[in-house]
Amino acid sequence: MSSVVQEVLSANQAYVANFGDKGNLPLPPGRRIAILTCMDARLDPAKYAGLVEGDAHIIRNAGGRASDDAIRSLVISYKLLGTNEWFVIHHTDCGMQLFTDEIIRGLLANSLETATIDENGWGDVGQGPGSPEAEFVDWLTFRDLTESVYIDVKRIRNHPLVPHTIPIHGYIYDVKTGQLIEVPKATEVGQVSSARTVAVATYA
Repeated sequence: MSSVVQEVLSANQAYVANFGDKGNLPLPPGRRIAILTCMDARLDPAKYAGLVEGDAHIIRNAGGRASDDAIRSLVISYKLLGTNEWFVIHHTDCGMQLFTDEIIRGLLANSLETATIDENGWGDVGQGPGSPEAEFVDWLTFRDLTESVYIDVKRIRNHPLVPHTIPIHGYIYDVKTGQLIEVPKATEVGQVSSARTVAVATYA
C-alpha cells in the first residue's frame, strides 16, 4: 500500500470518527443549487460559496466547461433532485489556457507519460508509444477567460433539455484573492427570459 493511500485512509478514519448525523442528510441538495466549476486543486467550492455537506451539487471537470457530460449531470440535478439555480464558475490562472487542442493531441501522440513545460513551451520527456486517439477528443481549451464563461452559460441556457425557469449565473474565481467576480454578459444570457417564457407557453 502506497503512502498516499495510507494517508487517505487515515484521514478517512478521522472523518468517520466525527461524522455525526450526516448519514441522515437527504439526497436532494438542501439549497437547491448546482455549481459547474474547474477541477483545479486550488478551488474549494464549499469554502468560497459557503457550503456544507448536503447543500449543493458540485460538478467539476478540466476548465469547468459545459461539456455534454456536465450538462448530463445538470439535467439530472434539476430533473430528479430539484435544483433550481445554477452557477458556472471558471477561474484565473487556469491550466486550460496553457495549451491548445493541437498541443495536447501532439503530446499524447508522442507519449502517454506526463509532459513538462518551460520557457519554450510543452515537451515530452517520456518514451512512446503514444496514441492517436487524442485526435477524436474535444479538449475544450480556451484563450479568453471571460468569453469561456459566457460561451458555457449560453450553451447551457440554450440546451433543449434545460428549462427556461432555471437562472444560470456566470463567475470567475480569482485564485489570488478568493473573490468571485461576476461576468455580466454571462449572467445576462443565463437569466430567465420573459420573452422565452411567453414563446414556450405559446408553443405548448
